[in-house]
Amino acid sequence: MTNTRTTRTLSPSTPSSDVDVLIVGAGISGIGAASHLTSLRPGTSFAILESRDELGGTWDLFRYPGIRSDSDMTTFGYGFRPWTHRKSIADGHLILDYLRQTVTEHGLARHIRFGHRVVSAEFSSSTKRWTVTTHQSGSRKKARFTARFLFLGTGMYDHDAGFTPEFAGIEDFAGTVVHPQHWPADLDHTGKRVIVIGSGATAVTLIPSMARTAGHVTMLQRSPSYVFSLPAHDAVAHVLRSLVGHRRAHRIVRRKNIFLTRAVYKASRRMPKLMRGLLIANVRRQLPRHFDVDTHFTPHYDPWDQRLCVVPDGDLFKALSAGRASVVTDHIDRFTKTGIRLTSGQELTGDIVVTATGLSMSPFGKIRLSVDGRETKPSDTMAYKAMMLSGVPNLVFALGYTNLSWTLKVDLVCEHFCRLLDHMDTHGYDTVEPVLDDPTVERVPYMDLSSNYVLRGIQEFPRAGTSGPWTVEMAYERDVERLREGPVEDPALRFTAGAPAPPRPRPRVAG
Repeated sequence: MTNTRTTRTLSPSTPSSDVDVLIVGAGISGIGAASHLTSLRPGTSFAILESRDELGGTWDLFRYPGIRSDSDMTTFGYGFRPWTHRKSIADGHLILDYLRQTVTEHGLARHIRFGHRVVSAEFSSSTKRWTVTTHQSGSRKKARFTARFLFLGTGMYDHDAGFTPEFAGIEDFAGTVVHPQHWPADLDHTGKRVIVIGSGATAVTLIPSMARTAGHVTMLQRSPSYVFSLPAHDAVAHVLRSLVGHRRAHRIVRRKNIFLTRAVYKASRRMPKLMRGLLIANVRRQLPRHFDVDTHFTPHYDPWDQRLCVVPDGDLFKALSAGRASVVTDHIDRFTKTGIRLTSGQELTGDIVVTATGLSMSPFGKIRLSVDGRETKPSDTMAYKAMMLSGVPNLVFALGYTNLSWTLKVDLVCEHFCRLLDHMDTHGYDTVEPVLDDPTVERVPYMDLSSNYVLRGIQEFPRAGTSGPWTVEMAYERDVERLREGPVEDPALRFTAGAPAPPRPRPRVAG
């Protein structure tokens, strides 16, 4: 795999401005949707609108040191395209190359419109189509596209800005302050004293990477997170690939990893005290005997109330054991000229402060949705099978799992979407709309994690329900039942009929 950044050349021709399916986002979700359409519905026209000038979404946007997956790539990769690199917990540039190769193999380049930020999308019941308005980057020009269906592959985070709390005295600091979401390409931390504020996935990724060349890296956290070490290389996958080939090995290892990840999650929810003890014991084994694990790696919540932080081959613990990094658990009083003063009175000295303080959640890329001239706020809707919105016709979205690889959910949503389109074509339906008419269904948050980034932003997202197709399942096996194996027809779906669609070419079977 090679690491290149030029993707403008991937778009050799201009797609039509009127298509069957308009996909928003050329990240892992949007590319997955386009690949499924190409394989399962080769007669369906589509275009992909991407606000940035590169494909890859998160994997192009974030460029901080050590950026990598926090899930194994056999499940984080697509089900139809095996992950073949030896690394299972993979660096960001390898994931980006994987996405580029997927685009090439499925001939998606000609469908991508770069530099188009979608600002609004309006559905008209009279025309039974979406009209989507975009702003083009580098100009004040607007463009309009129309489509039968809208597929939102925008992810759940605000790509414009991350979250940074208000820190007293930050303007007094003489060094450099940087948020991981906006990492300067020319920032050199060699030999520097670095303070990383945070204890989540980004912090535990940054620290061992920066510690290789920095003078010293201090992890400053208000409270600890569960940190779990996994091998960076999957030995079982490597052996199976040599014995049965990439595709068969991919299917076997994928099932293995789903089972193991689900087993850890279920055990954490059913036996939190036992799993808490095992997770913390795993940390103790990898740190020096004198290290204060009780203070720095013993959270005040149960496992999987928040996501577990994965560290490949225990790289964070190795940096701490070698003295290249350290952990301080305290609260910030204020920034000073030379660093940060803590409420305990201790002062940390630093040349660079990294505010790995979290991301900001934003539903559907902040697109303004409306139906027949009436604005529809996501928070006023209910999520149907965690892929459609109540009261909004011909719209599908993809939001991945929080307790499993994101892409596992994306694959299932895309498969069900293609089955839905097949069903509508067979019966001559023009539109489909989820309708909630069961008064016993209660509204609950879309996800129930207690992480601060979730608590700050989840109120803007669609609501989940407490029963039926309105539940948001963070359980792969249950989604397989209802999305892959369950029927398309549902009492909660309202179809409207139009002219029967002409026969389509026979689909190719996805790998």
